[in-house]
Amino acid sequence: MRNTAKLTTAVLAAGALTFGLTACGSGAADTASDTSGPLVVAASPTPHAEILTFVKDNLAKKAGLDLEVKEFTDYVLPNTATEDGSVDANYFQNQPYLDDFNKKQGTHIVPVVTVHLEPLGLYSDKVKSKDDLKTGATVAVPNDTVNEARALKLLDAAGIITLKDGADNAATPADIAENPKKLKFKELEAAQTPRSLEDVDAAVINGNYAIEADLSPADDALAVEPAKDNPNGNFLAVKEGNEDDPRVKKLAKLLTSPEVKKFIEEKWSNGSVIPSF
Repeated sequence: MRNTAKLTTAVLAAGALTFGLTACGSGAADTASDTSGPLVVAASPTPHAEILTFVKDNLAKKAGLDLEVKEFTDYVLPNTATEDGSVDANYFQNQPYLDDFNKKQGTHIVPVVTVHLEPLGLYSDKVKSKDDLKTGATVAVPNDTVNEARALKLLDAAGIITLKDGADNAATPADIAENPKKLKFKELEAAQTPRSLEDVDAAVINGNYAIEADLSPADDALAVEPAKDNPNGNFLAVKEGNEDDPRVKKLAKLLTSPEVKKFIEEKWSNGSVIPSF
């Protein structure tokens, strides 16, 4: 039986309040977490929690690891919970997102090991090809800094728009140099983009949310983020100072094992999740 703890909104809000009260006194030099109990890892439901649950059910016991998985449905609370010690680690994000988060929130989260990539995709319920997007069409994009830039770079790579030279991981629609179809952009929380397909002409959707919406990059996407040399691999992360926690090291080894690679390749054979090791 899947033994994954799902946090309610109320509990998550309480965790966020705790972070707010303690953030001023927290820092990289704080005492490392207690390593005697289970390793509690915050994760997005799909695919992160599924991968962790596979590890928990099939590999952890033999490795001497007591693993507990807590699901979070947003991109903020996993980091704040890791910072304030509510959880020991998290698994949901990529390096550009973490760099931006640490800078803006004053957190001290660091990567441990990269596990997989979820290619970003452009999807539509209205058209069958990116070339069929009409002049003035509305495209939904994630509203967080890094994923919005990533979405715009995907549209640039697909030849739909052209970004200005030097557009970086903080690019916004203001950084578009050429927009021949005069597209309009609707900025939404990443989790809302799949549900926006009824209301917009197309949407750029993060891999995990595409999976939850039964969308396949290989079969459904009008354009897909290239996997080669992609800096957006998702990794296991901890608060700085906890990298040498023996439980974390065990999990890092298990997450990059042949068994996990096989699990990912078989479960997401449509290319929506790709091993990065």
